[in-house]
Amino acid sequence: MSALGLDAWITIAVIVSTMALLLWERFGPEFVLMAAVAVLLLTGVLTPVQALAGFSNTAVLTVAVLFIVAAALRATGAIRWIGAWVLGRPRGAFLAQARLVGVSSTLSAFVNNTPVVAMLTSAVEDWSRKSGVPVSRLLLPLSYATILGGLCSLIGTSTNLIIDGLAQAYPNLPPLKMFDPAWVGIPAALAGMLYLLTVGRVLLPDRRGAVEQARDTREYVLEMVVEPAGPLSGQRLGDAGLFHQRGLFLAEIQREGHLLPALNSDTRLRDGDRLVFIGVADGLRAIRQLAGLRHAEDEVFKIGGVQGRHFVEAVLSRLSPMVGRTLREGHFRHRYDAVVVAVNRRGRQLAEKPGNVVLHPGDTLLLETTPDFMARHAHSHEFSMVNLLDDPLPVQRGRALLSLAILAGMIAANTLLGVNIFVSALIAALAMLVTGCLPLRDARHAVDWPLIVVIACAFAIGKALETTGVAAVVADALMHGAGGDPMRTLILLYACTVVFTEVLTNNAAAVLMFPIGMAASSQLGVAPMPFVMTIMVASSAAFITPLGYQTNLMVYGPGGYRFIDYVRVGTPLSLLVGTVVLWVIPHVWPFA
Repeated sequence: MSALGLDAWITIAVIVSTMALLLWERFGPEFVLMAAVAVLLLTGVLTPVQALAGFSNTAVLTVAVLFIVAAALRATGAIRWIGAWVLGRPRGAFLAQARLVGVSSTLSAFVNNTPVVAMLTSAVEDWSRKSGVPVSRLLLPLSYATILGGLCSLIGTSTNLIIDGLAQAYPNLPPLKMFDPAWVGIPAALAGMLYLLTVGRVLLPDRRGAVEQARDTREYVLEMVVEPAGPLSGQRLGDAGLFHQRGLFLAEIQREGHLLPALNSDTRLRDGDRLVFIGVADGLRAIRQLAGLRHAEDEVFKIGGVQGRHFVEAVLSRLSPMVGRTLREGHFRHRYDAVVVAVNRRGRQLAEKPGNVVLHPGDTLLLETTPDFMARHAHSHEFSMVNLLDDPLPVQRGRALLSLAILAGMIAANTLLGVNIFVSALIAALAMLVTGCLPLRDARHAVDWPLIVVIACAFAIGKALETTGVAAVVADALMHGAGGDPMRTLILLYACTVVFTEVLTNNAAAVLMFPIGMAASSQLGVAPMPFVMTIMVASSAAFITPLGYQTNLMVYGPGGYRFIDYVRVGTPLSLLVGTVVLWVIPHVWPFA
């Protein structure tokens, strides 16, 4: 450490500060990493070329292009079609879990696992309601299976593509092919799936998901009717004290079978208007005692199937501008043109008024919104998942088959013809647009631009680790901690990468640990490929926390899970996958 220069210490300070800010979650990851790169650039640690190199890296561009391919598969209903067909009507929880784990892991080897989880969640929740099997016994295995399946190919997860892009900068590393990760990914996936269907299924909780908890809304929703010729007839909402009632929220007004489009304090009440209030018990009790309103005995406010409204389940992502704010502070209703009926957090529906809740990443919001909400926000980075609770959009069979054919052509071009993966992905994305599988307006929103910024900035920080000598020092510490033994060093490298993945993100962990792994292999005088593959797998093996991987966060609220569920089910799985991986890698890619 004494040999480190000023640039190295600046890099260490920037990385520690970056990790602290990411854990604090007060600012979006893209802003945190852009600030980190700006500091490294202004202090002279990085040159402008080094700071911006990530944005021109083919791996980063491939990730962006594959978002469009995945969006087309989602838009045509191809993923949901395959999932519903394979899931079918299994008899019992075990068969449902077996079929779900099998199909989701297979799909995620060829499609980024995030859209796979987003599309299959809807089918799983529907099947759960019909079968009576708790959704909590299905969604976590779905997330874990897609992570495991993503290990089996370069395009299964963005992390694999990032490692491939980093490896291209090292002349002594052979270029990775599409299914090179399968040598270690398939054994890890098989072991993980066996665990999920035996020990893991015993550890899964029996708990209702967010939609099931919110489906019976009578406890939180009250309908009142304006009495004809009563004291409230003709009054404005503001004058009547109904627009800002304490502990209560006026969600909507139904008039002559139609919903009033926009409510404000100047909206006037008419005889027979049906007012839908959402709030806590005290607020509901107070409004029932208000003169001029009577209780609607024939309550019609029930989730799903009501003309003029759609009910949507949305999971807040880490990147949402609503995180750290209440619905009122973030102007949720005007920003999204949607009303929040209930908020679910860590497996529990919050009883307090939704407008007073400070929102967290992973919160599941039950929304009443307009029919075009899905089109506007299905690909938004502000939500980890958006799921329509009414009848799902119909599958476009012709275009679904066409999109699957284009995907198959992309894979064949890369594996059989040796076409560069960026080139084949770009051609596939253009084919999706030309054939109408994805409208151009949707393609603009399909790319998760904040994630692209995060990955590109992480490349710059990784370069700073390498050029300042910090990576070499950390690698030296790992090597000495392992007594100079390559296998023990590999184990320590795997463990450190998993820890970074669980507390940060998979892509950031991959970029930060890659130069350390390369420095370790160089100092040990052994082949670098075992270290490359170890970091590739370890940076995706996030099973212990809901924050370590995007799909874990996506099922957090819908599955009704709590943090301890991930620890209980995911820790044995993490240890098992690590054991298999660390046994297989040296046999496939020897140290010498």
